[in-house]
Amino acid sequence: MSDSKEMKVIEKQALASAAEQTKPGPVFTPNVDIFETEKAITLLVDMPGVKANELNVDLRDDTLTLTGDVLPNVGTPGEKVYVEYETGRYYRQFSLSEVIAQEKIDAKLSDGVLRLTLPKVEKATPRRIAVQAG
Repeated sequence: MSDSKEMKVIEKQALASAAEQTKPGPVFTPNVDIFETEKAITLLVDMPGVKANELNVDLRDDTLTLTGDVLPNVGTPGEKVYVEYETGRYYRQFSLSEVIAQEKIDAKLSDGVLRLTLPKVEKATPRRIAVQAG
């Protein structure tokens, strides 16, 4: 078939940070899939190796900041033959607009994927107003 599409593996890319890092090691920009519906925006953030206690989701001044540390696995003896993901830090920021109900943001981490649900502000529902005769 000439219409088939191949999937290409894209390796993690290190982030060129303008700020000085306080932790040694590389900083990565996680890949993100963004889906939008009438009621919410959903972000699926790939952060393999990050545990919930090493993940920080911070909301400040309309900026959503995601940081997650991948710690080295020191408990396994022997020589590493294959490593699924590198150790280091994930870092990404998003600017939020006024359409996001910031107090209702929900975050769940499962199998290295962070699912952020950003509900939209409820708009005033249009309605017809009945007029009564006086």
